Amino acid sequence: MIFNYNKTFIDKVNKTTKWYIIDAKKENLGRLSSKVAYILKGKDKQEYLPYQRSKTRIIIINSKHIKVTGKKNTQKVYKRHSGKPGGLKIEVFNKLHNRAPNKIIEYAIKGMLPKNSLGRELFKNLKVYPDDQHPHKAQQPMVLTTK
Repeated sequence: MIFNYNKTFIDKVNKTTKWYIIDAKKENLGRLSSKVAYILKGKDKQEYLPYQRSKTRIIIINSKHIKVTGKKNTQKVYKRHSGKPGGLKIEVFNKLHNRAPNKIIEYAIKGMLPKNSLGRELFKNLKVYPDDQHPHKAQQPMVLTTK
């Protein structure tokens, strides 16, 4: 195959969706998040283009067993604002982890994706579950290790 490097190359052959499953048990939050964001963007593929949407889907199970290093359990703060006066809500890592363990991984990965329409599309390819049960067994996901 001869490439003309002055033209945009769009791979129309590889349109199959790949499903991966990652067990977050005893994983570090930052290391897991950066690995997942890297794969969601498609940077692990040889035909990576920064403006193309990857066909990779990732399932993360056991999100309630995620670890953080240092004193982040008590010092890391998650903020959200309703847009109204006095609408700032602040929540510490421990409380958010007890209430919604999926949100911690989702916030970390979303912060590592592009801040545009491509990033929003890529984020839809991520599924996070607090335990080892998930409804995607029919897709036959391949086990992916982060080590």
